[in-house]
Amino acid sequence: MKPVQTVALIVAAGRGQRFGAASPKQYVELAGKPVLRHSLETLARHPGIGAVRVVIHGDDRASYDSASAGLSLMTPVTGGATRQESVRRGLESLKDIKPSAVLIHDAARPLVDATLVDRVLAALETSPGAIPALPVADTVKRAADGRVVETLDRRTLWRAQTPQAFRYVDIMAAHLAAAGRELTDDAAVAEAAGLAVALVEGAEENFKVTTEADLQRAQRLLLPAVDVRTGNGFDVHRFGPGSRIMLCGVAVPHDQGLVGHSDADVGLHALTDAILGAIGAGDIGQHFPPSDPQWRGADSAQFLAHAGAMVSERGGRILSADITLICERPKVVAHRAAMVARVAAILDLDPSRVSVKATTTEGLGFTGRGEGIAAQATASVAL
Repeated sequence: MKPVQTVALIVAAGRGQRFGAASPKQYVELAGKPVLRHSLETLARHPGIGAVRVVIHGDDRASYDSASAGLSLMTPVTGGATRQESVRRGLESLKDIKPSAVLIHDAARPLVDATLVDRVLAALETSPGAIPALPVADTVKRAADGRVVETLDRRTLWRAQTPQAFRYVDIMAAHLAAAGRELTDDAAVAEAAGLAVALVEGAEENFKVTTEADLQRAQRLLLPAVDVRTGNGFDVHRFGPGSRIMLCGVAVPHDQGLVGHSDADVGLHALTDAILGAIGAGDIGQHFPPSDPQWRGADSAQFLAHAGAMVSERGGRILSADITLICERPKVVAHRAAMVARVAAILDLDPSRVSVKATTTEGLGFTGRGEGIAAQATASVAL
């Protein structure tokens, strides 16, 4: 196995009490993904980083597993009561790997980008430590008892960010020596050990999400880069012999079946076409030709899953799915919740992003005469 030269250690064990959400802020949704997921993706794909490990709270394993699904990461480790202790535990977990360098990043900074990481890693070649920082632009006052005591020289003041990079052996020793102290970042730990820490240019976008206002600011920065598209789908199947029909992935008892080459799930077929249409990928017949015998009687869930996977492969995500079933019978209301849950499971969506409803044509047309069922669907996709 090739030795890992640089490990990114992401600290995500905090509770985020100032944020005020029901769950820790690192797992709150930001532009369709958990806050933590954004920095995970950036650091995991950076060519200068060989491995990524996350330090999590002991209660958050399920949330972490969901946020990191599909990424190739090291097994997470459990943090401590303070950020400093969490970092030390993360560093200690790397002792068998013995990386040359480690980048320590706060999960609450989701907008870190590859060029900032490049700058930090480059500075580490000539210094034991390096951090991104921004100069203080405002006049800074030192105060006591609500009164100004003095004005500080802002030319010497900088706002530190993460990721902060260090030679592994040096920062490990520094953290062991600083155990029990309360230092606010890893650069302070390095300074206490006498290590030189270089400054590189930070980025205004690399701010820390501390409040709901910060989250909204991050949302505004991310959303303009998202291409939101909408697709529509429509499908029809006639009734035939049978004792049940498949609607939106749920078997609904009925005195007839639906006729089709697959399982004739009119709802899933319409939604599959809507998703394919949103990404300009043709229609269901192009991907699953009815002339191909392998699709005879097939579960339509695989058609929908295929369309969802195509969205993911293009770096996108499905924002919402809305299906309308058009029929006089069977009655759908008793099965609606199960249909929503099934569609959400196939597409790996929160059920709140899925809608299934039904209507009639007041006795008009082929659906009104009870000859078959129609469905229309709309899907919104962000690329």
